[in-house]
Amino acid sequence: MSLPLSKLTRLSVEDYLEMELTSPIKHEFVAGEIFAMTGTSDSHNIISLNLAFILREHLRGTPCRVFMSDLKLKVDTSDAFFYPDLMVTCETAPDSHFREKPKLVIEVLSDSTAKYDREDKRLMYQSIESLQEYVLVAQSFMDVRVFRRAASVWEMSIYTDGATIPLHSVEQEIAIERIYESAWD
Repeated sequence: MSLPLSKLTRLSVEDYLEMELTSPIKHEFVAGEIFAMTGTSDSHNIISLNLAFILREHLRGTPCRVFMSDLKLKVDTSDAFFYPDLMVTCETAPDSHFREKPKLVIEVLSDSTAKYDREDKRLMYQSIESLQEYVLVAQSFMDVRVFRRAASVWEMSIYTDGATIPLHSVEQEIAIERIYESAWD
């Protein structure tokens, strides 16, 4: 996320959603402010694609779907819309432009957004009742952090080189090497 385009004019949710339908640039929305999204590096893109392929194959034949960074996630409690790198949801949504009930959200960290993804955005995502896991994936080295809902608290596990990452929300284990395959070639 970058700086807001304007602090002087706040958009309504309706105006934001209408604007996003025709905008050549994606924007995230938080409490009336919009933030232009920037492009990603090749390693960021490869890691995201690896995860999407792994999850898509695993979820084949189930009602759950994997969505990549072009579909918005609505966070009601924060009056926000984000474009997570990946999310898994099993909901049937009436609107084809956003989802509201993910069980898994994954963000591949960029230098410019890592602090925000680890702190503010994490807290906003964790307010979503359906969310079971929030995963942060470093893009420059093997480091995956999984925040899991456990009763009324969130627990964090860190996985590095050689680890197998259990994703309870989708009943899958992923070798960390598969996530990073070809990311630095």
